[in-house]
Amino acid sequence: MEDIAPRLYLATPPLADAAGFAPALNEALAIGDVASLLIRFAGADERANEAIVRALAPAAQEKNVAVLVTASPNVALRAGADGAHVSGCGDALVEAVKKLSPRYIVGAGDLETRDDAMRAGEAGADYVMFSDRDRAALLERVIWWAELFNTPCVARAATLADIAPLVEAGADFVLLDDAVWSDARGPAAAVAEAQALLKGEGK
Repeated sequence: MEDIAPRLYLATPPLADAAGFAPALNEALAIGDVASLLIRFAGADERANEAIVRALAPAAQEKNVAVLVTASPNVALRAGADGAHVSGCGDALVEAVKKLSPRYIVGAGDLETRDDAMRAGEAGADYVMFSDRDRAALLERVIWWAELFNTPCVARAATLADIAPLVEAGADFVLLDDAVWSDARGPAAAVAEAQALLKGEGK
């Protein structure tokens, strides 16, 4: 494993509109050095979701943050995102790769097993992200993946305290969602602490 600090990957809550969330996102992005942003949607209406992306993506992209959307390559293409994050390693991933690669990013998430991750990599995913329902299993799989494969591995930290073990395991990117948006100190403080932990600096 290369001795390079993982970078931060932020994910929004499931959003029904952009206006209420934009201030928190801008506060988080102002701290700097966020690699990627995953925009999640509360509903399935593609036009509404495109509006959310158009409202939120430019502020992130202006800071060189890659913006991905959940599930829908069509929304990514029409709304000017940088890619899509697809659940699993099956047909949806294959179709997303066909539509988006190599110009756009395609990530594979919710991968339950080692075999799922290898299948996702073989399908052309630009990164793999294991399920984090079992934290011990997640750490074991991140260590295994980092030692054997070049495709980047994203790992979700449920809390800020989860970051250091994921860094030690060899994750290339650490995804944070609720741990940032629900932090009583505000998103900026949470992101600042996360970035220190990613660099091994602790609190």
